[in-house]
Amino acid sequence: MRVVITGGAGFLGSHLSEQLLALGHQVCCVDSLITGRLENMAAFESHPGFKFLRHDVTKPIDVEGAVDAVMHFASPASPIDYLRLPIQTLKVGSLGTHNALGLAKARGARFLLASTSEVYGDPEVSPQTEDYWGRVNPVGPRGVYDEAKRFAEALTLAYHRTHRLDTRIARIFNTYGPQMRPYDGRVISNFIVQAIQGEDLTIYGEGTQTRSFCYVSDLVEGIIRLLLHPGQEEESSREPSEAIHQPVNLGNPAEITIAEVAALIIRLTQSSSRITYHPLPVDDPHCRRPDISRARALLSWEPHVSLQEGLGRTIDYFRQL
Repeated sequence: MRVVITGGAGFLGSHLSEQLLALGHQVCCVDSLITGRLENMAAFESHPGFKFLRHDVTKPIDVEGAVDAVMHFASPASPIDYLRLPIQTLKVGSLGTHNALGLAKARGARFLLASTSEVYGDPEVSPQTEDYWGRVNPVGPRGVYDEAKRFAEALTLAYHRTHRLDTRIARIFNTYGPQMRPYDGRVISNFIVQAIQGEDLTIYGEGTQTRSFCYVSDLVEGIIRLLLHPGQEEESSREPSEAIHQPVNLGNPAEITIAEVAALIIRLTQSSSRITYHPLPVDDPHCRRPDISRARALLSWEPHVSLQEGLGRTIDYFRQL
C-alpha cells in the first residue's frame, strides 16, 4: 500500500511511518512541522519508499501518485501545545480532517482518524467504553482539543454514511516512548526529564488521578491492525462489519495513579528528586482507563509491554539526548 500520514513527523506519526516502511509499504508524510520534528524521520528519510511533503493540512492536500490509505494524525496533542495553539488545534481538527477525508474520497482510499481518549473528557464511568458519550466542557481551555477530535469523529462517520468511504477511528489513550519531546507537557516525559536532571517532579493535584499508559510499539501495532482490517468480522462473512467503522479504544487498561508513576520513575532513574504538588489544571480528568473489548474482538489486539519495561526503554532514550 501507499499510505499518506498527516502529522507523520510527530511522535506517533513517525513511529507509524517507520513500522509501515518496515512492513513493505510506501509512506508519504505530510507535516507542517508546527509540533513535528525532522529528526523524528532521520532513521528512514532516505528509504526509497518514503516521501516528505511539508504542508499545512488546513489547506487542500495534493499528493502525487497513488494513495491507498490516508491516516490523519496531524494535530497538536500535548496540553502545552494545544493550549498554546488553540485556534490551530481547532482548525486541524475541522478543516484538516475535511481535507484529509477529501483526499481519501478523491483517491478511493481507506481513511483512519487518530482520535483520542480526551473525547470522554472527565469521565463519570470507568473503564470507558466506546459507547460512552463523555463529559466534556466545550468552553474550557482543554475544549479546543477535545471538541476538535469529537468534531473530527463526527465528520469521519458522516463521510462514511454519506459517501460510503471506508473509514476507521482509533481512540488513542495515553502513549509514551522514544521520540517524545523532552518538554512537551506530557506526564511521562516531564517526570523522566525532571528525574534525570535531579529536579523536583511536579504533580498537579494530589496525584490520586489515574491514567493508563500504553507503550508506543503496542499502540502502533493496534493502529496498523485497525488500518489493515479487511472490514469483515469473519472471512466467511459476505456483509461488511459496521463495527470496524465505529471508534475503537486503543490503550493499555492497566490503571495507575500519577503519584505511583512519579515514584516508579524516581526508582528506575535512581534519582534524588523529590515530589512537589501544584494546583490541578481546569478540567483535568480524574481517571482514564480504556475498555479494549472491541479491540480484542475485532483486531485480536492487546498491549504486551509492561509499564516498567516501557519506562526503562524511554528513560534510556532521554538519557541519550
